[in-house]
Amino acid sequence: MDIRAIIAPVIQDREALEEFADALLDRASEIERDIARLKKTPGDQELISDIFRAVHNIKGDATLTRFDLGAAIAHPIESLLSRFREGEIQFSDLLAEAILLAIDRIELATDSLLHHKDMDNLRLLPLVQGLEKAAQAPPDQVDLLCGKLIEAVTGFPPVITSMPARGESSATPTGDEDVASDLQFFRSLAMQFESRSPLFKGRTTRILRLALETSKTAGNPVDPLQLEAAIYLHDLGMMLLPESIWLKVERMSAEDKLSLQAHPTYGAGLMQRMPGWKEAAQMIAQHHEMPDGSGYPAHLKNEEICAGAKIIAIVDAFEAVMLKHSHRGRNRSVLRAIAEINACDKQFAPEWISPFNTVIRRTIEAAS
Repeated sequence: MDIRAIIAPVIQDREALEEFADALLDRASEIERDIARLKKTPGDQELISDIFRAVHNIKGDATLTRFDLGAAIAHPIESLLSRFREGEIQFSDLLAEAILLAIDRIELATDSLLHHKDMDNLRLLPLVQGLEKAAQAPPDQVDLLCGKLIEAVTGFPPVITSMPARGESSATPTGDEDVASDLQFFRSLAMQFESRSPLFKGRTTRILRLALETSKTAGNPVDPLQLEAAIYLHDLGMMLLPESIWLKVERMSAEDKLSLQAHPTYGAGLMQRMPGWKEAAQMIAQHHEMPDGSGYPAHLKNEEICAGAKIIAIVDAFEAVMLKHSHRGRNRSVLRAIAEINACDKQFAPEWISPFNTVIRRTIEAAS
């Protein structure tokens, strides 16, 4: 295949590619669900056939759409699954993770192409080359090559883990009853937000831990108490919007997205009226701003966005990726979630990506 189709893909037929993207959402969901089931029953021939058929259909759709990159990624996955189906290679967590990572990359590449986003950070050439090597490797080398592929694409060692549960906040206020009382109240509001959906359970604690550890890794330039307060209330403004918008599981309309963009202003407006929490209010107001000015609500640029808001933007996005499509039974491993964040790193402040990666790396190493 022409290497340009991998490193610099172009749209041959936009309407056809949009249809491919729509079908891919369902097929990718089916693959992830079936692989999760296959981990419990590795010999289930029906599941193996279903996964093979879904990947084969992705390759066929990509070929019909003239989306050569999609076909280039799907073809070696199909070859691996064919060898597995025939009993030539064994099913393993590394093989499963490599396949799921590749499917993720087809989704991200398709979205990037349709929306004119930079694809350099997707590392598509190492992905395709790694898949091809694994597909042709002797059986005893497949896992090794899948591990190398995962690290080449994500930048992280191939440890497969879920985000471990953590305890309560590490930023416990001392010596100031008013601050402690405020934080306790803010946390109670966050728990009210969590109660609106079972998908949100534990969300606040997870995000808080990541935010505080990311700031600490960078030398604690952000006041931990202000950051804690901002984490608790950064999405409180959502509760002032119709639940039909912010609890929607299907795609949002343009009108829904516009309404949703008001929530940082609502949350910050409430926090600004509480003495002593000016920094937290600023973090809440800015946590959806982006360095290039394409965020909301004020379209601020990099130097105008406070450090705390930049941290919240990253940890909030990471949590969203972990939960993405969970209503369909799709789950993200930590490894694939951080890979997606790094692939879209231009949405975030680059000076905070490295400390965040360090926190995730420590999480993965501790779990292993």
